[in-house]
Amino acid sequence: MNEAHRFDPKAAGPAGSAVFAAWERFVQGEDQVPGVRPVVAISWHRCREQYRVDPHLTEAPVAVAERSPTPEHDVVFAELGFRAASVAHQMGSLPGVVSVTDAAGRILGDWGDPGTLARAADLNLAPWFCWSECAAGTNGMGTALEAHGPVLISGAEHWCQAFHNWVGAGIAVRDVVTGEPIGGLNLSCWRSQLPPSAGGWLTKAVAQTQSALKRRARDSGAELLAAYTQASVRSSTPLAAVDTAGKAVIADDTASVLMGVPASTPAIDSTLRWNPGLPELIAAARHASKQAAHNPDWVGSTQIFTHLADEPTAISIRPVFSSARLIGHLVSFGVSNGVQLPQAEAAASPRVRPRRVVGMRDSRMVLLHLPEVSFAESEGNDVWLSTAQGRLRAASPSLDKLDTELAEAGFLRVHRRYVVNLSRIREIERGHKGELRLVMDGRANEMVPVSRRNAPAVRRALDL
Repeated sequence: MNEAHRFDPKAAGPAGSAVFAAWERFVQGEDQVPGVRPVVAISWHRCREQYRVDPHLTEAPVAVAERSPTPEHDVVFAELGFRAASVAHQMGSLPGVVSVTDAAGRILGDWGDPGTLARAADLNLAPWFCWSECAAGTNGMGTALEAHGPVLISGAEHWCQAFHNWVGAGIAVRDVVTGEPIGGLNLSCWRSQLPPSAGGWLTKAVAQTQSALKRRARDSGAELLAAYTQASVRSSTPLAAVDTAGKAVIADDTASVLMGVPASTPAIDSTLRWNPGLPELIAAARHASKQAAHNPDWVGSTQIFTHLADEPTAISIRPVFSSARLIGHLVSFGVSNGVQLPQAEAAASPRVRPRRVVGMRDSRMVLLHLPEVSFAESEGNDVWLSTAQGRLRAASPSLDKLDTELAEAGFLRVHRRYVVNLSRIREIERGHKGELRLVMDGRANEMVPVSRRNAPAVRRALDL
């Protein structure tokens, strides 16, 4: 084993020794991780239980070829490259490497002093190698793609022992509409601590890139709403507008019932969207985007299963462009105009229902069966679970992601801050202005508000 792969846990001090001891026990199958930060403990759990990454891996694997990025993403990568070079200049003599990755954790470029770049190359911390969590375990850039906000991974917090001599800080650039990562920026140092200003460098660099994305998303949302308004005048069938990810921007009263989204009321902020939780619609939107890239006049049709329907419903999907850029699609329900989508493209892969939800109590992971969870609540940058074992922080980094994971397991989004377990609703309370509040099953009689926009979906789900 070369010098970069040797690690002395005592070199990091008492705290480093404690983390290394916890890492050794966790690798051997124990679940108790005292002294380990929650973001790290959750990442270790993913690496061991979900990704099954070998903790004794000595280098990152070669990245699997990804589909070509969109022109908009190319702009993001170019901007991140410029920011990364600037951060590398600010580092001065610090023995560090600044890397830019795509959404899959593949390094697209890196900057730094030649000596550290050469040392990093021993671990494949170099272009065209993959540093996602599923490929290289817990690390700054890979874990940042899984979490929200900047992530610092130091020493024995890395899942792979070969990387314990490194400290990495990463942050992801996310699509402001879907919340999915587009790419990331990472700063890695060998056997030295990052300067206090490192977090500020990364956050500022990504904020500048994210700001441009938000402006574009706000403009495209407003233009998609205008296209819907114009089409609805001529349409006699249920109509909705969705973005390129299949999320709803606006839907009429009938389409909203089929999609399980608020009716006829656009969001005040045109970057906000609603997730209908219809895998086949998402697959159709993605197929339409591919076809529209080659033929702007393409129109397609297929059949999808909608909410509260036992039989599939026909839909027609028409791409919408603005200044030659695809911004979304208009979806008409009950019609079959256009090219029939191939069955393999129209149907999404079967969704595997989650068996358990992971919560955190201090440094301990709590594995919860779904009936134990009453509801999930978004609070700041955290998601909290109300459970039979008390209030626990969720391992899921966002309420949107948790909503998607649990949509087929009897959970429903009832408010921008709440997802509830429908089987745990005991009573429904009506306010004097008609607003709804859900009284949840349990000793505490906890109450969850229902937003006006989500009230129709709640009534349908409860057959009211």
